[in-house]
Amino acid sequence: GKKKSLSVLEGLGFRVGQALGERLPRETLAVREELDALKFLCKDLWAATFQKHMDGLRTNHQGTYVLQDNNFPLLITMGSGSQYLEEAPKFLAFTCGLLCGALHTLGFQSLVTASVTSLPACKFQVVIQKS
Repeated sequence: GKKKSLSVLEGLGFRVGQALGERLPRETLAVREELDALKFLCKDLWAATFQKHMDGLRTNHQGTYVLQDNNFPLLITMGSGSQYLEEAPKFLAFTCGLLCGALHTLGFQSLVTASVTSLPACKFQVVIQKS
């Protein structure tokens, strides 16, 4: 059903994120700090994928990060009415996987979820899993 297709999309995104991560310059792969890895996602990965930088990055300094894109390319073509808000997260499953896969390549296990409160803006919450 619907949940299965979303997890398939997320899995595809994960594999693409891993592949992109493996093509990174070696100095990027030497990233050891969480915050540096997230900054890399917001600038370099986002620019390579969407031709723009992420608009915001916030953290609680306990392994949780919120990445904000105020004009997310995959949501721009959607209508702005409230009826589209519940459909919007479906367009973010691939990107959640992409972020998770890139972090995996950098050596971080993570859980990534997305939320939309007003189109075409979205937020990705990244929780780094401590081993």
